[in-house]
Amino acid sequence: MKLDRLWLHGAPGRWWRRFQEEVVHAPLEPILHPSSFRLALIGLFTLLGHLMFGIIWSVWLPQPYENVAMRALMGSLAVVYLVPAVRRDPSSPASAWLFGMATWLQLPWYFWWMYWMNDGNAVWLASTAAMILIYFHATDWRLATLGTLSGGLLGWVTAQLMLAGPAGWHMPHEHLVTLAFAFFMGLMLGFSSANLRRTRLLNTLSTMGVMAHELRTPLATIDLMGDVLRTLAQHDLPEPKQRKLHDLANRLHQLVRTMHRQIDTQISNAQLQRLPHEQTPIMAAALVQEAVAHYPYRSGRERDCVQVVIQQDFCFRGSPQLFAQVLNNLIKNALHSLVASTKVIEAGDLRLTVGVHHGKGRIAVADEGLGMGPEQLSRIFEPFYSTQAGAGSGLGLSFCRNVVEAVRGTIKVHSESGRGAVFMIDLPLDSGDHPA
Repeated sequence: MKLDRLWLHGAPGRWWRRFQEEVVHAPLEPILHPSSFRLALIGLFTLLGHLMFGIIWSVWLPQPYENVAMRALMGSLAVVYLVPAVRRDPSSPASAWLFGMATWLQLPWYFWWMYWMNDGNAVWLASTAAMILIYFHATDWRLATLGTLSGGLLGWVTAQLMLAGPAGWHMPHEHLVTLAFAFFMGLMLGFSSANLRRTRLLNTLSTMGVMAHELRTPLATIDLMGDVLRTLAQHDLPEPKQRKLHDLANRLHQLVRTMHRQIDTQISNAQLQRLPHEQTPIMAAALVQEAVAHYPYRSGRERDCVQVVIQQDFCFRGSPQLFAQVLNNLIKNALHSLVASTKVIEAGDLRLTVGVHHGKGRIAVADEGLGMGPEQLSRIFEPFYSTQAGAGSGLGLSFCRNVVEAVRGTIKVHSESGRGAVFMIDLPLDSGDHPA
């Protein structure tokens, strides 16, 4: 026990804590430095690279084994990197999954398989070592480590099956040392990249914190001005002036609350990249009712149009603060759509429903507003895309999707132009909480 304490509090313990803080707990990014242009370059390199090396290794410098059909299949994986949905939103889970599978197949699995099929000759020793470094440059070091090891094992198994079971691994010690060196150099590059991403995230959060502090100072002054106006409204003034001052004070207070919520939303959106996420039991009905009660409505008519329907309450796990902001975003968008539709707002035009659907908890936010066409629906969850021309940052719904997917939930929308919209959040039920 004494040795354990010495290790934890001594130099090795400090190094281990530093390693965990700067590398292990760095944001996990399946696609490093994601951008539409970079994915297009990877796709182009995949297609032309396999075509070029297929010709080189089969015609110009023939190797013991080359498979034209497999080369063509690996080259065709370039389509994955060029799919518009992947390039448009490379940060989405679907894009990350497609990128990960395509990259794993054409890098570790394929290169290890060809290494074994060519009996580990010099060409494929060098190619496999280069592949390891490229792989660690393309994806997070944790995924690259798992992919390199699993690709090596499955590549060898595939070669065993095709060659009817060659004896042993057929890997000279020199090859083992060379490939191990490439692997550990890839790890070092991965550690450095992870620490850089973590540092950039912390710097971003620090900058946002300073900006939030600077913005909250004038907001506090505006809030005090609202209190002053409310006090003046209580003086001996004609009733119309009192009512006008009171309404103006309420508008100022609502504006301040709205700005505070926007600041909190943007900070939370950045903090979503930091793990672990909060996992607190949340009762859906109480969450919805509280969000509706505390929303900063611009008028009594807006408040009266909101209806809460509790079909069946349920419990799920997540962050109450983040999910409250999700509902605030959806309510804000729905009210904006209702106002923009120029229709007279009536009770029930905005409905929040809590229930259980197909074994999952569901919170639905439905409005009778403008609705959306197919093009808008296909892009509605993209970062920086907004249907409110010039009036929104385009981060609200992206934030909502990130919060929901962080707890293994889904958010979907059904809408038609001119016929309103329904946003449905489906969440895993908390253990022990089952529908009746």
